[in-house]
Amino acid sequence: MDSLSQLVLGAAVAAACVPARHRRKALLVGAALGTLPDLDVLIDYGDAVSNMTFHRGFSHSLFVLPVVALLLWAVLRRFWAPVREAPRAWGWAILLPLVTHPLLDALTVYGTQLFWPLTTPPVMGGSLFIIDPLYTLPLLVAVLVAALAGEARRAGAAVVVGLALSTGYAGWSLVAQRHVDAMAEESLRGTPHADAPRFVVAMPFTTLAWRVVVVTPEGYLEGERSLVADRGPIDFVEHRFDRRLLEEAGGLWAVQRLLWFSHGFQRADVVDGELRLADLRMGQHPTFFFTHVVGRREGGAWVPADNRQIEQPRVREGQLAGLWRRVWFGEPIPGTPFAERASARAQAAEAKSGATPAINASK
Repeated sequence: MDSLSQLVLGAAVAAACVPARHRRKALLVGAALGTLPDLDVLIDYGDAVSNMTFHRGFSHSLFVLPVVALLLWAVLRRFWAPVREAPRAWGWAILLPLVTHPLLDALTVYGTQLFWPLTTPPVMGGSLFIIDPLYTLPLLVAVLVAALAGEARRAGAAVVVGLALSTGYAGWSLVAQRHVDAMAEESLRGTPHADAPRFVVAMPFTTLAWRVVVVTPEGYLEGERSLVADRGPIDFVEHRFDRRLLEEAGGLWAVQRLLWFSHGFQRADVVDGELRLADLRMGQHPTFFFTHVVGRREGGAWVPADNRQIEQPRVREGQLAGLWRRVWFGEPIPGTPFAERASARAQAAEAKSGATPAINASK
């Protein structure tokens, strides 16, 4: 999740643990601890693939963070009076902001290595987008009220209510995701892809619209679902690429690492003799946020490249407004394959009916 969400979550959790007289101090400590795990982004591992796949590693491990919390608690208990006054309460106030950080991150699709140093693939929930105002706002309001009210009872109540609302919203996201996954399962029943690997991920800033990706032997299927506007089965668009590229370049470390990190949800393409892998989990065809150059042809074989990241536009013109219309009215978002297909269907319908297509005066 974004830094603000982690900061206010850590602050609220810590404030809920300590005596009222320590509440303001706990807000500051919790905010700092809630931010601490993400400081691993300051570490340069040498290339873009390494930086991406080692992020949310040791600093997000449920094996590491409790040890860090215990050591920090022991130091503060010796040198800081509030911890000596309420050691048990402050033990929780130090531990919970640290461990709730990776647990919240695990609800996003990026991938969080909760069990580092075990080599299990990162946990990728996908039920929350990395920025979701409806998750963050209750916590932000609670922290502001607690900071202003201090020891007053309403400050403690605000913290409890903020945590309850944000946690309830996170729970709702899991329920909604499971519902969309069930719809995808039903939509794929009876097709060759009924048992194919798939994931369901929340679309930007909302849990009312979802994206579904299904792996196929020829590439992948991409579908969308608005919980408000859509009815009937999920309609999928097929995208093809040469999956043999992943096998041919399977000996490259970067290819192995990205496939592990993304649970295999990668697209492979050759551009100007370079092998590019695009993470299908983040973005939407044809633009994926994490696209890396991982190999190049040399003597008929793939050899390692510089693993650099290809910059991609995060938001295209009209997409935010289009997302709003997608959620509430079911209209395709401009610039997506669904918008292109809707346009093609409209043109085909016009041609079939004998209508004269409208002329775009701007051309």
